[in-house]
Amino acid sequence: MATNRPGNDRVNLADVAKSAGVHVSTASRALNPATRSVVSDATVAKVMEAAGRLGYRPNPLARGLRTDRTFTVGIVVPDLENPLFPPLVRGAEGALGAEGYSLLVGNTDNDREHTAAVVSALVDQRVDGLILATAELGDGMLPALRNEGVTVVLVNREADDPSIPAVVGDDDAGVGLAVDHLVELGHRAIGHVAGPHRLSTGVARAAAFRDHMKRHGLDGAVVEAGWFQMEPGLAAATELLDRHPGLTAIVAANDLLALGAYRAVIETGRKVGAGVSVTGYNDMPFVDLMMPPLTTVRVPYREMGAQAARTLVAILGGAEPPDTVRMAPELCVRGSTAPPP
Repeated sequence: MATNRPGNDRVNLADVAKSAGVHVSTASRALNPATRSVVSDATVAKVMEAAGRLGYRPNPLARGLRTDRTFTVGIVVPDLENPLFPPLVRGAEGALGAEGYSLLVGNTDNDREHTAAVVSALVDQRVDGLILATAELGDGMLPALRNEGVTVVLVNREADDPSIPAVVGDDDAGVGLAVDHLVELGHRAIGHVAGPHRLSTGVARAAAFRDHMKRHGLDGAVVEAGWFQMEPGLAAATELLDRHPGLTAIVAANDLLALGAYRAVIETGRKVGAGVSVTGYNDMPFVDLMMPPLTTVRVPYREMGAQAARTLVAILGGAEPPDTVRMAPELCVRGSTAPPP
């Protein structure tokens, strides 16, 4: 059990150093993930043991005054009720915590003005950097942040400017997995419910759909949904089936759009899977419990968030911004896909 000094005063760094038998500066380096590598493993272990035994907790305010940093990072997401974003946030939080950073979360409800307000509030709180899952193509906010000297890493989205580091899923590979699966089942009349084209994910997945259909010598009909939600998915899938009644399969740009496609298929009097196959994208929680369970492309969102956090910390430590990191997807085959009737 951790014990404090007599009088229950707060344990400080000097106490840890004295207990470990090292200089205060050595204890400081051993406890800081950014400088730990310059201290021997044996010394690090000795200092960490002393800190744990004494119940030492670093003072982030004092640490920030010494380094002109707050050791906080902001992450901004468009919709925390969308099941793909909590794992992303958890991944970032875990990776940042391991490096001695705290995470502040901002939710924007898919509203541009609210996004600007949330980002401004985080910058005013002097976060050391931002992880943004809200970037839109043509977004003027990103150049403004760069001009202010704010370190930014994008996650799940890309920007027009490729020099802004981003950690995203490999949309081309993921959509290719879905198209290949449907073609292998015998489908030839395949449509795509696309995400909004103001977002890089909507553009990239629609382009990948067209490219992979062309690779198989097929044409594919595409209808754009207004947003990555079920109701826009229903509207887009209904339009797609009205315009192309012979379709036997739909590739949806995310799982919520696929839910809308389920409803559209059912409203035509057909069954999902046996009548019209449907694939999703993301592998949200509980899509395996749908009727029928959804065949979808799984994206490692928790690891994506962690990688974005590690990238940001590396840049804050002086590393050069890396090229875009693309995380490999995998296909989860379930009951919503079957050979065409």
